[in-house]
Amino acid sequence: MRMLLAVLSTALIAGCAVDATAPARTAERFHAALAAHQEDAACALLSQQTAEKLPDPGQTCADALRELKLGAAGPITSARVWGDDAQVRLAGDTVFLHRYSGGWRVTAASCRPRGDRPYDCGVEN
Repeated sequence: MRMLLAVLSTALIAGCAVDATAPARTAERFHAALAAHQEDAACALLSQQTAEKLPDPGQTCADALRELKLGAAGPITSARVWGDDAQVRLAGDTVFLHRYSGGWRVTAASCRPRGDRPYDCGVEN
């Protein structure tokens, strides 16, 4: 939590007035649920489109997340918001989110940068 506050304080000092707390907390809750083997709770934090695309036919979202063996991703290193989209970087993952009327939802996770190319994500819509 101290890391999150430090990141947010740094963003505010740098002149960024956008509050990244909510998407950062959603990313933390997503990974905490995975680490606790509560895949159903993690699925509830995914956008509908991502949750529907994730499983193979005949498989649940929770089963698909279980197979991916995602877990704790470490502390947040940065969080940025652009309108209704956000990127939260953790020590071991990058998570992308979108703000819907019901709050922030994960649209992609288990993402790794590939230089100038788009991120390679294990979970995406």
